[in-house]
Amino acid sequence: MKILILNPSYGKNFVRSARWAARSRGRVQRHPDYLATATAVLENEGHEVKLLDAAALNIKFNETIEIAREFKPDLSVIHTTTPSIYNDIRHAEMLKDLGSITVLIGPHASALPMETIRMSGKVDYIVRGEYDYTLRDIADEKDPADILGITYRDGDEIITNKDRPFIKNLDELPFPAWHQIDVHDYFDAGKLYPFITMISGRGCPNNCSFCVLPQVMYGKRYRLRSAKKVVDEIEYDLDLFPDLKEIMFEDDTLTANRKRCEEICYEIIDRNLNKRISWSANARADLNDLELLILMKEAGCRMLVVGFEFGDQRILDNVNKRLTIEQMKEFVRLTKKAGIKIHGCFMIGGPGETKKTAEETIKLAKELKPDTLQFSALTPYPGTEFYNWCKENGYIAAKDWVEWVDAGEQSTVVAYPNLSKDEIVDLVDKGLYKNFYFRPSTWVHHLLTVKGYDDFKRKVKGARSLIGYWWKKRIKKC
Repeated sequence: MKILILNPSYGKNFVRSARWAARSRGRVQRHPDYLATATAVLENEGHEVKLLDAAALNIKFNETIEIAREFKPDLSVIHTTTPSIYNDIRHAEMLKDLGSITVLIGPHASALPMETIRMSGKVDYIVRGEYDYTLRDIADEKDPADILGITYRDGDEIITNKDRPFIKNLDELPFPAWHQIDVHDYFDAGKLYPFITMISGRGCPNNCSFCVLPQVMYGKRYRLRSAKKVVDEIEYDLDLFPDLKEIMFEDDTLTANRKRCEEICYEIIDRNLNKRISWSANARADLNDLELLILMKEAGCRMLVVGFEFGDQRILDNVNKRLTIEQMKEFVRLTKKAGIKIHGCFMIGGPGETKKTAEETIKLAKELKPDTLQFSALTPYPGTEFYNWCKENGYIAAKDWVEWVDAGEQSTVVAYPNLSKDEIVDLVDKGLYKNFYFRPSTWVHHLLTVKGYDDFKRKVKGARSLIGYWWKKRIKKC
């Protein structure tokens, strides 16, 4: 069977692979890691598969039609997000008109399968949650009644089958089909260029009320690949892309299992890969373990991406962060002592947020002094506890899914009695620009830490993206 795996474009620089689909202020573009793994599963079954990351390549709708018409897929799989859902449905309708079976996957379709399939009679299947083996079953033309994890059409009837259990042994999955992409099409100013993402485990044992992937896609238990398999994939990546500079572990929290994290580090060191490539990872700010941090540094860890989130303890508790501000400060002290850089993630707009608490978050970000940071407006996505809470209390200001972004830009749809949507966005920009990236000390730090011409180009591109967003918004306000 000929299968098209489509990551549709939704305006220039729209990124779907991030946890919050939008055009980021830094114009980041991330790899379609989960899609690439599903592609490899289908290739191993003998299917002819084309992975088209139209989002990364900024391929517009009409060009996508021409590519699909030339490829002539029997089955088309379309990734969905909340702000782009009408656009994603439009792509499905186009592919159906070309004679293809259409399947929607991803967080929006998984969270709202009945609503989504009813949006168009040209959508044949919704695959809910983890989709690797469900897509395999559809491609192998199994009876839909026997396929777990789908919502599908049977004539005029819509049927919802039982959920598919999560994959227990992730080691049985093939490496992502990275041969279908060009690694140089992806950029993140916070990563060495070129970089690639890796999933060493799925699911997250933590319980943050706003996080989409554990609640909608991959569950709240951290399912691990073996250290050997993970490091085998690093070697596979280096064989495919010899000029690769960095691996980004995109697990929600790589350090959630200390023993396995240690095993990965030792495996990297034993194979001398720490001398060939750097890596970064998502971590929690309660990782107050200097011994492990030093080992990670020795194994090549360059940076940890950390969700500090809020500077007010009450709001941290309201989103089930299970983290204290004192733990954050100790984490920063130990991580800097180990020689690892920190990318801090902060948010405005949590339950109970006021201007005063938002200023506390901005103040904390200045005090912690991460090497780089991002500020985001906390946004409720379907399927999350935070979305349900906002909806029940009437705090969602949007009337349509397209409002989940503002002309493609990352925004928010939350409005509280004492804090409006516009005030939240303005506070985000204040934390990002006035209090960090527009401070002379930040510029001096980044200039002094440049390592070669390629590193300089990466930082200049990131700076241009941030300033470009700021300038565009300033002109819009005039």
